[in-house]
Amino acid sequence: MSILLGLVQGIAEFLPVSSSGHLSILQNLFGLQYSGDNNLFFDVLLHLGTLVSVCVSFRKDLRKMLSDTVNFLRDRRNGEYDEYDEVRLQPSVRTVVLVIAGTLPLLIAAPFSGRLAPLFSKTWLIGLMLIITGTILAVSNRIAVSGGKSGKTATIRDAIIIGLAQTVALIPGLSRSGVTIAVGLARGLRRDFSVKFSLLLSIPAVLGSFIITLFSALKQGIDLKLIPMYIIGAVVAAVTGFFAIRILRQIMASGRIGALTYYCWGLGALTLILTIIL
Repeated sequence: MSILLGLVQGIAEFLPVSSSGHLSILQNLFGLQYSGDNNLFFDVLLHLGTLVSVCVSFRKDLRKMLSDTVNFLRDRRNGEYDEYDEVRLQPSVRTVVLVIAGTLPLLIAAPFSGRLAPLFSKTWLIGLMLIITGTILAVSNRIAVSGGKSGKTATIRDAIIIGLAQTVALIPGLSRSGVTIAVGLARGLRRDFSVKFSLLLSIPAVLGSFIITLFSALKQGIDLKLIPMYIIGAVVAAVTGFFAIRILRQIMASGRIGALTYYCWGLGALTLILTIIL
């Protein structure tokens, strides 16, 4: 079970097909119990696995973003910057600012996210959201423009709007990566930067979820006998997540997103049918 859940988490976390939707379908329709107090630590390690995969995939970008931001703050402290000037910032530093701005809507919504928990048991809603995700992907592929904004020209407003889209994607079945990439394209971001920004934006989101769930898991207690199984699931999630990110970047660069669109439509329709039958 840990290998299966690791595969689902790693692939669906970054490909725009909704990891929360897939995991909820497995639990609601097929009785695969992966969540709950007894498996909170497993949730923690799955999140850690996907966090590792995105950090490894963007390790060069993250290293440059960190070093350039530290240098900027040092220069600012030394008086080399009289006032904050967004235009003069290096793209790597501007990207850090954009990620922070894009995370703000999620931070504001976080205290209310618990109210969404009952939605994870509504399989019909998950099926509907998967169909909507597929439609969003289809539309975004048509509105994508050549050229467009990058880390040099994207604005704080762009980041906040994409962050709002990420907050809406807390609804199970609605893909976080799919929605944020689509909104990024609608705001005029280049395909490659839209994907990159969406994945970088996932780091604070996944990290926040990891920390919150870790505290809850430690409070509930950890079954030491299950740790080897949990670690296997986390490793599988990390490895599959790494390759899922590479596949996503290739798909978006080529514009061949049709397969993911039809997959979401098909799975959404199948989920609705199974909900009625079962």
